[in-house]
Amino acid sequence: MKIIVPMAGRGSRLRPHTLTVPKPLIPIAGKPIVQRLVEDIAKVVNEPIEEIAFVIGKDFGKEIEEKLQNIAVGLEAKASIYIQDQPLGTGHAIMSAEPSLSGPAVVAYADTLFKADFSIPDDTDAMIWVKQVDNPRAYGIVNLNDKGQITDLVEKPEHPESDLAVIGIYYFKDVGILKNKLQQVLDENLVRGGEYQINDGIEKMKSEGNIFKPGKVDEWMDCGNKTVTIETNTRILEHLKNGEEKLISDHVEIHNSEITEPCFIDESVKIINAKIGPYVSLGKGTIVKNTTIKNSLVQEHAEISNAKLDNAMIGNYAKFDGNFTSISIGDYSVLE
Repeated sequence: MKIIVPMAGRGSRLRPHTLTVPKPLIPIAGKPIVQRLVEDIAKVVNEPIEEIAFVIGKDFGKEIEEKLQNIAVGLEAKASIYIQDQPLGTGHAIMSAEPSLSGPAVVAYADTLFKADFSIPDDTDAMIWVKQVDNPRAYGIVNLNDKGQITDLVEKPEHPESDLAVIGIYYFKDVGILKNKLQQVLDENLVRGGEYQINDGIEKMKSEGNIFKPGKVDEWMDCGNKTVTIETNTRILEHLKNGEEKLISDHVEIHNSEITEPCFIDESVKIINAKIGPYVSLGKGTIVKNTTIKNSLVQEHAEISNAKLDNAMIGNYAKFDGNFTSISIGDYSVLE
């Protein structure tokens, strides 16, 4: 099994946190979004992952490539790095990984996390993973026939026939078929809003008899902006609190402080005269003094003093000393 991860967008809605780090590398409960995504996919497909193909932007740099290679190594998979040189849509992003588009594969966009308890049946040609939503008009949705097969993909329907929203994760028994159809989309210059879309490749597959079935997830967590990213951090911590992942390092220095779990606290963190939690992630090397923090996400090597934080997101190497509450400051920022 392969995993194809288009992730060339840096994540403008999550600025300033994505000015120095692409959104898929933002940590959620101590792990980058994209790492949690591919690990969760590996659990669902329930078979070895032989390759993970990451499609990145041309300005990501060698350090990001090395992090992605390490993520693949953690799943004992080969890492392939491809560059999408222009933002020309989802179909174009997938085709940027053309050499890896063969055999069974999951295509997953790296801005969402999920929880699911299902497996892919052996007789399934293709799946689109979906989640029931309250307002289907705001999403791309799928319609089903009486056999439970997907008949239509409709983007933000005015009069929706179903409440099953597409979450951006797809399975193909042979992703080479999708490659061929997307090549036709490119050759025909079939664009929507100036972009080549995966849906047009899927529609060409369906028109030739390929059957798509829905894979229904239990939970769908967005990482699109600061507020929902903090909510996702909270939900992931809730899922992990009784699990196998160690959330609080043995190397944390705690002085006259109180920790209310669940929290993720990485190594070399120092906590002095503080109350931490619940639902707080503190990245490696962070120092917290005379502060109360809950429902917040702090990245690596930040310094926080004299604060009372709730629903806050603080970047790498940021320094914060103040009386604000719900804040969002990016990497290397100073607010004193």
